[in-house]
Amino acid sequence: MSTDHVREPYDPDAEHAYPDHKLNEVLPVIRDDPEIQTYLRAQNVNAVTRKGYNDHGAKHIEIVRNRALTLYDLLKRGGVAFNGASEQGLEEADEPVIVALAATLHDVGHVVHRDEHAYYSIPLAADLLDRLLPEFYDTEGVVRMKGEVLHAILCHHTEEDPLTTEAGVIRVADALDMERGRSRMPYKKGSRGIDTLSSQAIKRVSLQEGNGRAVLVEIEMAGAVGVYQVDNLLKAKLRNSGIEDDVRIVAINKTEDDALVERIEL
Repeated sequence: MSTDHVREPYDPDAEHAYPDHKLNEVLPVIRDDPEIQTYLRAQNVNAVTRKGYNDHGAKHIEIVRNRALTLYDLLKRGGVAFNGASEQGLEEADEPVIVALAATLHDVGHVVHRDEHAYYSIPLAADLLDRLLPEFYDTEGVVRMKGEVLHAILCHHTEEDPLTTEAGVIRVADALDMERGRSRMPYKKGSRGIDTLSSQAIKRVSLQEGNGRAVLVEIEMAGAVGVYQVDNLLKAKLRNSGIEDDVRIVAINKTEDDALVERIEL
């Protein structure tokens, strides 16, 4: 599998296809904020301890944020237009800040309940944003940035369709946390359902510059059962994301003795 143009984890010193100075100011604050980091630990209790789902804590957030910023970078390189910040009269440099903040806070609602957590995330994230954003924006900027971040958080699940490209990035990036060991029902807890088994078959997810589309997502599978994970999770998140025409997904089965599915393209 090609590794050309893979851009994760996020490197503040790398060249990006967008102005990154604001992002590089905000990211260290997010990572060092005690309240945010406590939420990332606490939100895993309902998800993992009580409901038996996979990790939705700090590791999940790190993966989603890195892949969201990688996806955003590749879309920008591919000339895809972003409308969230621009339609609010904000700057291009605010786009990656929206992406990073939404990726970081999208699952905080798990501290209330796993079910319907996207809706619970809104008031909790709003409180955090009210504290964080004034450090970087004036009152008008705070209101506009807050609205865009909350919209992206709300739309990370499929119940609400994204109205901005930034929100579409968050929805798709959330589904890209799908490699082995990241299954919905953890394999180590004894689950042997199709969701768990298919996730065990996903060896690697790679984001690259596409050929004919801005982004190529290559998924390396160790068995045809991995198709279920790609088709049921990623395809559902990509549908109506607003970036479905800009992202090409190719899943490749690397298991020689399982020729039922060698390659599938969405």
